Amino acid sequence: MIWLLVIIFIFVLIGGGWWGWPLLAGILGTASVTDKASALESIARLMRDYDITPAEVETAFHAPAESQPVSARRSRGDIAKTLFTYLGAIFILAGISTYIGTFWESMGSVMRVVVTLGVGYILFIVLVSALHENKYPKKKFTGLILPLALAAVFMMTSGWFVLIHEVYPHGDNWRAAALSVFGVMALHQGVLFGKYRLTVLAFTALFFVYGFMHVGLDLLGVPYAYIAIVLGASLFLVATALENTTQCVLTEPALLIATCWLNGGLFDRIAIATSANWASLIIGVCVMFTAYGLHKAGRYSRLSGLGYLIGSIMAYSGLFDLVHNTPVELIYLAVAASMLYACVVLQSRALLFTTVIAMLGFIGFYTAKHFANSLGWPVTLVLMGVAFLGVGTIAIKVRRHI
Repeated sequence: MIWLLVIIFIFVLIGGGWWGWPLLAGILGTASVTDKASALESIARLMRDYDITPAEVETAFHAPAESQPVSARRSRGDIAKTLFTYLGAIFILAGISTYIGTFWESMGSVMRVVVTLGVGYILFIVLVSALHENKYPKKKFTGLILPLALAAVFMMTSGWFVLIHEVYPHGDNWRAAALSVFGVMALHQGVLFGKYRLTVLAFTALFFVYGFMHVGLDLLGVPYAYIAIVLGASLFLVATALENTTQCVLTEPALLIATCWLNGGLFDRIAIATSANWASLIIGVCVMFTAYGLHKAGRYSRLSGLGYLIGSIMAYSGLFDLVHNTPVELIYLAVAASMLYACVVLQSRALLFTTVIAMLGFIGFYTAKHFANSLGWPVTLVLMGVAFLGVGTIAIKVRRHI
C-alpha cells in the first residue's frame, strides 16, 4: 500500500510540473480578456506561439457547424481512452512496485537487478516498438507514449543505481554513481530523441544531460553558484532554440527553470560580495526587468506575470531590510507608491498585488512604531485616502474630455 501511494505521488509530482506552474502563473499573470482589445491581443499571442496563419484562422472560422458534434464525440472517446491508459499504467507500476517492496529483502543481487533494470529495459523495448509501429500520437502528451516513456525512464534509472549498489556495496562516492547513471540515460534518451523527435524524450534527455553536467562540475570542485550561473544561462539558449521546434511546449518550463537557476547563482555571489539584502533587491529588480522584456514582446504572459510577482517580492523585502530602522525609512513608501504608476501602465495584477501589500504592510509597521496611541494619525490616513480618491475621479473625468 505504501508503494502504491509512492507511485501515485510521483505521477502527481510529474504532472504538477507540467500543469501546476502554468495554472499558478496564469492566475497571477498579466493577461486577462475583459474587452475586445484584450481578446484580440490574446488571439494574436496564441497565433504567434503556435505559428498559426490568418488563412488557417479563417478556414477554422468558416468550418461547417455540423461537423462539431462529431468532434465532440471523438473528443470524449479520446479522453476516455487516455484516462484508461493512464490508469492501466499506474496500476501496472503499482503492482511492480508492490512486488519489489514486499520481496526486496529476500531477493538476491541478480534478482534485484532483474526486477528493476530488467523491467526498465523491457518497457524501453515496448516503447521503441510502439514508436516504430507509428500507431500512437507522438507530438502530444497523450495515449500510450507518455506513461510508457516515463515508466521506462524511472525503472531504468532506478535499475542502474541498484546495479551500481550491488556491484559496489561499500562504495560511498554517490557523485560518481550519479554521473555514470545520468551519462548512460542521457545517451539513451538523446539517441531515441534523435530518431523519433518525441517531446517527452526531449524533456528526459535535457534532464539527464543537465544532471550529468551539474554532477560533473561538482566533481571538478566548481562552486555551486558558478554551476547555477553557467547551466542557467545555457538553458536560456536551449529554451530559445526549442521555441522554433515542434517541442516548443517545453520553452516556458525551460525559461522558468533557467531564470530560477541563473538568478539563484547570481544571488549567492552578490550576497557573498555585499549582503543578502542587497542581493535580494538587485536580483528582484533584474527579474522584474526580465518580466518587462517578455511583457513588451507580447509573449509568455504567464512567465511575465510570475516574474513580476517573484521579482517584486524580492525587491520589496530587500529594500525594507535595507531602510529598516534608518532615517530614510519613508523611502520605502515612496518607492512603493511610485510602483503604482508602473502597475497602471503595465496592467499587471501580480505587481499591483505585491505593491498594495507592501504599502499596507509598511503603513501598519510605521503606525505601530511612531503613532501607536495617536488618534490624529489614522484620521490623517483616512483624509489622505479620500483626497487621493477625489483626485483620481477628477483625473478620469478630465481624461474623458481630452
